[in-house]
Amino acid sequence: MEKTLEKMLPVLDVQQGVIVSRQGDATLAYRLELPEIFTLSDTEYEAFHQAWLKAIRVLPKHTVLYKQDWFIRAGHRPDFSKGTTSFLDRSSDRFFNERPYLDHSSYLFLTKKPSGRKAATSLFSSLARPSLLPRETLGPQELQDFRDAAGQFQRILEDSGFVKAGLLGDADIYSDKVKAGLLERYCTLSDKEGEHVFGDLVFDDALLVNGKYVQLYTLADAANLPSLCGPRITYDRYSTDRTSFSVGFASPLGQLLPCNHIYSQYIFIEDAAKTLQRMESKRLRLQSLSAYSRENLIARDATNDFLNEAISRQRLPVRAHFNILVWSDRKDDLNDLKNMVSSALAQMDASAKQETVGAAQIYWAGIPGNAADFPMNDTFDTFAEQATCFLNLETGYRSSLSPVGIRLGDRLTGRPVHVDISDEPMKMGICTNRNKFILGPSGSGKSFFTNHMVRSYYEQGTHVVLVDVGHSYKGLCDMVGGYYFTYEESNPIRFNPFYIGEGDRLDTEKKESIKTLLLALWKKDNETFRRSEYVALSNALQLYYEKLDTDAALFPGFDTFYEFLRDDFTKVLESDKVKDRDFDVSNFLYVLRPYYSGGEFDYLLNATENLELLQERLIVFELDNIKDHPILFPVVTIIIMEVFISKMRKLKGIRKMILIEEAWKAIAKEGMAEYIKYLFKTVRKFFGEAIVVTQEVEDIISSPVVKQAIINNSDCKILLDQRKYQNKFNQIQELLGLTEKEKALVLSVNKANDPDKKYKEVFISLGGVLSKVYRTEVSPEEYLAYTTEESEKVKVQEYAARFGGDIRKGIAALAQDLQDNSKK
Repeated sequence: MEKTLEKMLPVLDVQQGVIVSRQGDATLAYRLELPEIFTLSDTEYEAFHQAWLKAIRVLPKHTVLYKQDWFIRAGHRPDFSKGTTSFLDRSSDRFFNERPYLDHSSYLFLTKKPSGRKAATSLFSSLARPSLLPRETLGPQELQDFRDAAGQFQRILEDSGFVKAGLLGDADIYSDKVKAGLLERYCTLSDKEGEHVFGDLVFDDALLVNGKYVQLYTLADAANLPSLCGPRITYDRYSTDRTSFSVGFASPLGQLLPCNHIYSQYIFIEDAAKTLQRMESKRLRLQSLSAYSRENLIARDATNDFLNEAISRQRLPVRAHFNILVWSDRKDDLNDLKNMVSSALAQMDASAKQETVGAAQIYWAGIPGNAADFPMNDTFDTFAEQATCFLNLETGYRSSLSPVGIRLGDRLTGRPVHVDISDEPMKMGICTNRNKFILGPSGSGKSFFTNHMVRSYYEQGTHVVLVDVGHSYKGLCDMVGGYYFTYEESNPIRFNPFYIGEGDRLDTEKKESIKTLLLALWKKDNETFRRSEYVALSNALQLYYEKLDTDAALFPGFDTFYEFLRDDFTKVLESDKVKDRDFDVSNFLYVLRPYYSGGEFDYLLNATENLELLQERLIVFELDNIKDHPILFPVVTIIIMEVFISKMRKLKGIRKMILIEEAWKAIAKEGMAEYIKYLFKTVRKFFGEAIVVTQEVEDIISSPVVKQAIINNSDCKILLDQRKYQNKFNQIQELLGLTEKEKALVLSVNKANDPDKKYKEVFISLGGVLSKVYRTEVSPEEYLAYTTEESEKVKVQEYAARFGGDIRKGIAALAQDLQDNSKK
């Protein structure tokens, strides 16, 4: 016989956030924000477990704790309405559109039963007899006491730092004309939160909810439970011989179970004294029957052990029940779902019991606000310590709300998440600077990650200076129209440190940077300069720029400065009677003659183009061909530093980034260590960040510059695949100050990647407080823009040439051709 849900629904009303049932129960509902999966250490799992125990102990007797975790298969939906996205952003949105993932929502219901309420069973529940009226309901004082206890419960959980609990309002629970509430969503198993769905509930041979085929698996019998339980278990897929990777004990029934399901966790806090009295009576009965059966003897001993532990260790006896509700639109999927659930329970050393006859009552008790109507014959006696081990403690990766950051991937599914590794950690107080240290051996995906990070920051308005020695950023530079400086015999690298842009002026910093350059050209590394030489150069620069102001025909550059020294400044020195030992101008002119017109390096400091570097947002200095040159390399590195320091000090309120690839090793050798130290210590004061990238472990160990300046002043540490170093990873761990949790995370990188997808994983540590592993997965267009494979770079250039040099059109055409070929 058909009945309407309105007449059968066990919920009487929702007022001021309190769900009142027809049996007189009062329920407070919370939405929980749990820690992200794969981010907690062994000690953190234990601390979180203890927080649950402390919170449960403040709840009054006759309270039901019901935790309901929804896991719904969904598809990623980018915002295609954004009109300002770049070519690569649009390609990324198309690539990740409808990427499947598991959407998790966690709810907690605290239900207070009236003291005289009769316990429900499979035969006696509101589903079978919905018209029963309560003998009594909670009075105003009892309700206030319950609210106070629930408030303490909430505070204890939130003070642990692992979870946030927000009280649900009436609109979240009940439906209105605009959106469906939690009650309607549960009764229809709606995949989408907030949408109205109408369907039938069928409790005949099988459980059918809104046209969905439903199966229910329970952990309600001690025989089906694992022999041991704890706050965590080892996740073998990410563990190594040297590290044990942990997940929550119940995670196999949560985020790791890849199907539509609800994981329900019930803990019933009864009168502890009466529970122990009941168990004592049971022990006595078993004692009298123990002579007739070995099973009775074993049961007596088990009951005796339970009572001893409860009294000696002050355990809180509770009753508990856990179940997994899975569903599918297709009946053929039910066997696969059964195998999934059985496999998940096997990881916990538990076995599945599929509910058939009692499924309707258990499903009915899961309606928000009806937990007190749960059939108690489907629960088991345990302690709060063991019961809380079965709580789901984790959720999926969350996106940052910050407007700044990069797109990375959820480790389990690759769903795009927005990650801020610069500003948010500073605001949270876990980082004191934005500097980053990146370590990744060849082939680990380091170039893809750094390209992706640089592009993301560039498109968010950052001024970027890159120092590279492997042409890793040529494609990206061409893509965004940046300046690419490299040395070729036919087109050597050119600069003009003497040029001052329109609206700019000769300030102290500009003079100091030019003096540093001139002294580096004049003196060797082991030579010192006198104070008088320094003063003479200052005077020369001041007079030179005064002459430029009066003579518009003079173009600033090394040639005109050299001629000014030779023709004008020598006369000034003579009139001031400056002696050669104070400033030997003849020696200065002789040593710097190769940089003057007609000299070997006359092109280097006399550029007439690419002069306005201050306003250029992406500048790449490719030093591969000159990294071993004894003269060019030191000069070029000084000019690079001058370019960035100028940006750092003059671009107020604009984010600046300098990224030094493997060139830092050569820079350090050439006496540039002080520049690197200066950068890493002061760049944070100017809304900037310095990033160093290296690939060899030995580089870290052997270089005092890295150890003292870079690592100590980089709160963000990014590591890629380190498995080849796992036998000597202790050295890296000690140098980088990584915790045991971070070590396990690093060594799990790329250990169990999805073979059907092409990506690498990356480990990111923020101040040693927040550590996580992400996917670096990119669209085919991004891959072609970032690739460092010579054959692929040539192909990109060929396709770009077909479209008049338009690299975007070339990449789009090549990506389409590759996709078409893969389908053949």
